[in-house]
Amino acid sequence: MKTFIKEIEERILAGGEITYEEAVKLMEIDEKNEEILNVLFDAANRIREKFVGNEADLCTIMNVKSGRCSEDCKYCAQSSHYQTGVDVYGLLDYDKILERALEMQRDGAGRFSLVTSGRGMNGEDFEKLLKIYEKLVQDTNLKICASHGIISYEQAKKLKLAGVSMYHHNLETSKEFYGSICTTHTYEDRINTIKNVQKSGLDLCCGGIIGMGETIEDQVRMAFEIKGLGIKSVPINILNPVKGTPLEDTKKIAALESLKTMAVFRLIIPDGSIRYAGGRIALGDLQYVGFKAGVNAALVGNYLTTVGNKIVEDIEMIKKQGFKV
Repeated sequence: MKTFIKEIEERILAGGEITYEEAVKLMEIDEKNEEILNVLFDAANRIREKFVGNEADLCTIMNVKSGRCSEDCKYCAQSSHYQTGVDVYGLLDYDKILERALEMQRDGAGRFSLVTSGRGMNGEDFEKLLKIYEKLVQDTNLKICASHGIISYEQAKKLKLAGVSMYHHNLETSKEFYGSICTTHTYEDRINTIKNVQKSGLDLCCGGIIGMGETIEDQVRMAFEIKGLGIKSVPINILNPVKGTPLEDTKKIAALESLKTMAVFRLIIPDGSIRYAGGRIALGDLQYVGFKAGVNAALVGNYLTTVGNKIVEDIEMIKKQGFKV
């Protein structure tokens, strides 16, 4: 296996690619075999160093409209189909949003994203968002990102004109597994939104969630789909089972299993930002390992419905791994 990993590493460093079958074989490495895992992590780290360097990209998000979502995504605390006790509120006022944005800016984040619950944003609320984005661009030095579900090409263009630089819309999982996770919209709906965003000229952030009961083949298929779409910012979430959702009793995947997946994503998408996202707190004391195993970006601060690490602590951890922030 060591020779197998080395051959793949050398091929990627020379400008070649890993195949689907090779990626699945790497995913089959037993997480208890730490010696081989470390060989994989070291290979992912060297590939990261060559293709994206040592600068870490940190982003933050703010949930500015919560709950009452019409969609039935089985992992989500904000779905109206489940009783989760999540906070419910409409679109927040600009003053509250600006206060949080400036706090994130002071703490060292470079990107700030507004996130809203629901299938999408339309009408008066969407127009309010456009005004909010225009003000944020004027009042902060942050790169502004957005995550508002399914959007049209026309909406994407308006967001870009308002100053948004990147739109976030995950695939969540593979095409084959998607119907087991959501029935109120399709995988193709997500692909269409991604293409609308790309056509508008906005950068795109697109990843998924691991640990929902999918197979390793599903994880690899998702990675290759993201690669095929030309996406360079890839957040990887680790499922945090929420009480009240259909996935509440899902067994959490082992920390080293999660880190192995991120390393394989690096080999599949060598020149992208492999981004720690929601759920990484489950890695505990092993969070730093990701930054030596292919990860070069992170969602920092609190997440949508769960608590994350403090930004200053994340920055300290990342700098200790040799990154510039």
